[in-house]
Amino acid sequence: MSARSADALATGTHTDAHLPVLSQAVLKGWCGRLDGTYIDCTFGRGGHSRELLRKLHSKAQLFAIDRDPQALEAARKLAKEDLRVTALDGNFAELLPTLAAESCSGVLFDLGVSSPQLDQAERGFSFNKDGPLDMRMDPRSGVSAADWLASADEVEIADALYHYGDERASRRIAKLIVAQRSHTPLLRTLELADLVASVIPRRGRTHPATKTFQALRIVVNDELGALESGLNSSLEVLEQGGRLAVVSFHSLEDRAVKRFMHGKAKAPPADRRRPQLDDEFIPELRLLGKFGAERSELAVNARSRSARLRVAERVR
Repeated sequence: MSARSADALATGTHTDAHLPVLSQAVLKGWCGRLDGTYIDCTFGRGGHSRELLRKLHSKAQLFAIDRDPQALEAARKLAKEDLRVTALDGNFAELLPTLAAESCSGVLFDLGVSSPQLDQAERGFSFNKDGPLDMRMDPRSGVSAADWLASADEVEIADALYHYGDERASRRIAKLIVAQRSHTPLLRTLELADLVASVIPRRGRTHPATKTFQALRIVVNDELGALESGLNSSLEVLEQGGRLAVVSFHSLEDRAVKRFMHGKAKAPPADRRRPQLDDEFIPELRLLGKFGAERSELAVNARSRSARLRVAERVR
C-alpha cells in the first residue's frame, strides 16, 4: 500500500488507509502461475501480498521485502502465519539481485510512501502533522531530511525541488530555507510546511508544501535511483513468461517505468544515418498494458486517483 494522491495528502483523510490500490488489476497483472515464486518489493502492510496468497497454490513462494521496520514486522508476522512467505529486511535495489537463482514468476513494485507512514507524525512524512523532519523509509540508516537541508547548498536544494517536485517556486523556497537555517535550523515538519506556505499561496485543497515534501522524500531515500536499479534487477530474477507489475503515484515514477519497459519491449528509433533492421532488436519484455482505478474503486478509495499500474511480461 503506497502513497497517495495530493488531495488525500492535503486533506489528511486516511479512512481508506488499509485498502491496497488497484487491487484486482495488480492481482491479475502480477500473477501468471498459481504455483510460482513471487516477490513483493515494497510489502508495506501486505495488502497486495495477502490477495495474492489467497489465490496461490500451497507450493508457491512469496518473498516480502521492505526496509521500513514496522512494515518488516508485519511481513515477519505474515511469514509465521504462512510458510510460503519469507520476509526480507532491506532495500529492494540491493536485495533483488540476491534472489536471481529463484526464477520468479512475478515481481511487484508498489512505489511511494504508505498511509501508515503518513499517519505517524514521528516519521516526518506529513506536512499536516508536527513531527521531526525525517522522511527516511528506514529510520535506522541514511540522512534525514533535516540533516540534508542543513548541509545542502542553495542551488542543490532548488534543483532538487524543481526536478523531483516540479516546484516552480524552487529558487524562492531554497533561498528562504538557507536564510532560515542561518539562525534557526529546520527540524520540524510544520516549520518547513509553514515556511513554504509563506512563499506559495494556497490554491484549492492542495497544500503548498506538497511538492516540496515529495521532492525531499525522493532525495532522502534515493527513490528514483533505487527504482532504476530495481527495474534492471527484476529482469535477472524473472523467468520467461514472468510478470513485472509497477504501481506508481506521480509522473516522475511513471515516466521512469514507462521508459524502462518500452526500452526493453520496443526497438529504438532508427538512426537515419544507420537504418536499423527490425530483426536486429530482440525484445526482453512484452507490454501488457497500463491501468488506472475504475469508478467503483475511486468511490471507496480516493488515494487510487493518482495510481497507475504498468505490467510487462518477460519474453526471453
